[in-house]
Amino acid sequence: MAKIDAFFKLMCEQGASDLHLVSGQQPIIRLHGEMERIKYKVLENDELKAMLYEIAPEIKTKQFEETGDVDFGYEIPGMARFRANFFNQKNGCAAVFRQIPSKILSAEELGLAPILTQAAMYRKGLVLITGPTGSGKSTTLAAIMDFANKHRRDHIITVEDPIEFVHTSAGCLVNHREVGRHTRSFAAALRGALRQDPDIILVGEMRDLETIRLAVEAAATGHLVFGTLHTISAAKTVDRVIEVFPHEEQSQIRNTLSTSLKLVVAQNLFKRVDKKGRCAALEIMVCTSAISNLIRDNKTFQIPSIIQTGKKQGMCALDDAIMDLLNKRWIAPEEAFDKCIDKTKFLPLLKTVPDDYFG
Repeated sequence: MAKIDAFFKLMCEQGASDLHLVSGQQPIIRLHGEMERIKYKVLENDELKAMLYEIAPEIKTKQFEETGDVDFGYEIPGMARFRANFFNQKNGCAAVFRQIPSKILSAEELGLAPILTQAAMYRKGLVLITGPTGSGKSTTLAAIMDFANKHRRDHIITVEDPIEFVHTSAGCLVNHREVGRHTRSFAAALRGALRQDPDIILVGEMRDLETIRLAVEAAATGHLVFGTLHTISAAKTVDRVIEVFPHEEQSQIRNTLSTSLKLVVAQNLFKRVDKKGRCAALEIMVCTSAISNLIRDNKTFQIPSIIQTGKKQGMCALDDAIMDLLNKRWIAPEEAFDKCIDKTKFLPLLKTVPDDYFG
């Protein structure tokens, strides 16, 4: 048992999402969204480095020594998997570990809208799950993949950095590939995937032009592609995909995206006030003919109004999702106000107006 495993055991017992180990600091966990110090001594650089290197593959420690940053996955059988990131900072080395539960929560357990499980059954197209770091994108995506795995008879390829949720092949054959271990890059894995007879391709992060280009092409040529982006709304997601391309290619990518994009889910996590834990508010954009036309005609600024009136098609505006959580008394008005789009809608619900609000 590695020395660091004691911290992971504490994480799991407490229900913490993240563990921060930093030279010159006490260990810290993130519990229900808030940082809490662990009663332990201040970590010295050499001691922490030895602790971290005990669990890192040799190729990853070498990469860390060369670049100062590295990502990889670490698993304690029977407990959980962890996504690890090592980095250097002013006082020495540091690391952040995100807990990835061994049990994949189902769409029903997460309370996902029916349109998300319907997306798992699409035959082709692009589905994007977006949101800030730590907003639960991986958990939502894992539930959708779990539904596909149980209800389809197809081939699923996942490409991640590192592998997070592990799906045991059920109705589908599932192959997990990790960037840096099983393939050189997301783009290289996507190029290879097209020769590996996939039905569903999961791209852990669409972070550069080449990866986005290949994902859109795969979706346009008859594959079902799921991907994630760090964007805050459905409209911003469409803009992000288009704007990553050179100006002379943007008209063409708008046309391709207008027919291949099927669904965008933009989500935010909120701290629950009725009990311990967190909950998600999801903005859902279904790519109807009206949305497709706006994408093709470069009028994405009109997308929010279509989402607002598209409830019959399964759409939901972020502010409506937040208001629903607020009406259930699951979240605080202050956090709702902080993360909403239209501040004026939530302003009357606050006891005091924030000092930094200039509406």
